Amino acid sequence: MAIGLVAKKVAKPQKMMEARSHERPDDLFEMANLFPEDTGLPVTVWVSPRGHARHAARNKVCRVAGNRMVPSNTATVRIQPEPRLIEGTLASKYLEPVARWVAENRETLLEYWNGDIGTGALIVRLKKLGSPADRAESQTGR
Repeated sequence: MAIGLVAKKVAKPQKMMEARSHERPDDLFEMANLFPEDTGLPVTVWVSPRGHARHAARNKVCRVAGNRMVPSNTATVRIQPEPRLIEGTLASKYLEPVARWVAENRETLLEYWNGDIGTGALIVRLKKLGSPADRAESQTGR
């Protein structure tokens, strides 16, 4: 029975590799889950350092609301020069706040992507959407 469990665990990353041939299995383990309570977003976001990637800085966004990340059900949003959906589809009710959050946190996300800061510093520096500073800015129209 233990052998069957091991085989299933090995098979899942392989299936993901077939579906997403541009990613390596260990790339998924380098990503940090940021749940809605961390970001103020309605969905979970995956952020990662560059690692072995040969593409520009980007984040994965779960297309299902809440504290979950379903690797087979994600969209990809680039970080610069401005946030933009570059892979998959994402409902506008999720894309608009994700784009605002990425724009607000661009510098920190890029520092993490470039390996200049670790996950602990990332968590401390990220600004939550709907934070008091964000609300004050929206009230003044800036």
